[in-house]
Amino acid sequence: MRIQANDLVDLATKIFENSGANNAHAVEVAEHLVQANLKGHDSHGVGMIPTYANSLKQGYLDPAANIKVLKDKGAILLVDGQTGFGQVVGRQATELALKRVKNTGIVCLGLRNAHHLGRIGSYGEQCGKAGYASVHFVNVVGHEPQVVPFGGRDPRMTTNPFCCVVPRKGKSPVVLDMATSAIALGKVRVAHMKGEPVVPGALVDHEGQATTDPAVIYQEPRGALGPFGLHKGYGLALMCELLGGALAGEWTAQPEQPRPGTIINNMLMFVFDPDIFDGAEQFQKEVEAMLDYVLSSTPAKGVDRVRIPGQPEMEAMEERSAQGIEIDDKSWSGISAVADALGINTRAVTSL
Repeated sequence: MRIQANDLVDLATKIFENSGANNAHAVEVAEHLVQANLKGHDSHGVGMIPTYANSLKQGYLDPAANIKVLKDKGAILLVDGQTGFGQVVGRQATELALKRVKNTGIVCLGLRNAHHLGRIGSYGEQCGKAGYASVHFVNVVGHEPQVVPFGGRDPRMTTNPFCCVVPRKGKSPVVLDMATSAIALGKVRVAHMKGEPVVPGALVDHEGQATTDPAVIYQEPRGALGPFGLHKGYGLALMCELLGGALAGEWTAQPEQPRPGTIINNMLMFVFDPDIFDGAEQFQKEVEAMLDYVLSSTPAKGVDRVRIPGQPEMEAMEERSAQGIEIDDKSWSGISAVADALGINTRAVTSL
């Protein structure tokens, strides 16, 4: 079914409020999730509501938490998300970095113990729209590993996002936002819900053999995700684990750390002023010239045009804002079950 974005925001807001969140936090999380759907990232959209509801029920997510500053050394900041909504503490941490970078030119910020941060690109966009560049290394802990290292068959990490953003004067920033696994785990969930195969090369079964069946993630003996780009994606995933996890979070996927069945993100973020070398004007000139050069490449057979990172999301947002967001039946059933348990009537939404 297709549902309009504002109706999904209203429903998600009620669910989080009825789960103990204040209105401001509930609205922020709801808008973040729906924004992910609008930008084509259903893996990080409202389909996450049942997971969040379970974390709230189990006490793994504190709906009232805000960031706590643990270390402040000017351009170096360390903050604790206190297992609060990732969308809330992630935005707060980014705001803190943006406020500080105005004076320091560059900021290195570590965020630890955040519940699921959602779409990491949103924090990069927050920096880019403010006129700053940013780099984000993120690891994912709190549950069993789901991604095999290159050449292995046993999972050792999770989807470990990486994001890098370049601002553009008067235009939308260039936003590279990706999981270091072949695809995001949420995309496997969506395919499983729809009863569809995943793209070749994304999954392996329990023997390390390639498969397109998303069910291998959800049934025994379990399979796993593979890294994108073979050894290259694996290497970047490991760096996210070591920098986002070991350095910023002091919590990696290694088995001595707890795995209670929740989602915790740790993030190491660098934010810096493009004028850090007193060359902002030339930087912007080179950025635009290079982007024009890339976009002028003749499209390959079967491709309509070349795009830069961030453009697919903008196109998806335009289409879905007008046409509504497609929610598969199984995902909707999961959302409805959470709403029903909280005494929220979803019939008004489905009737639309």
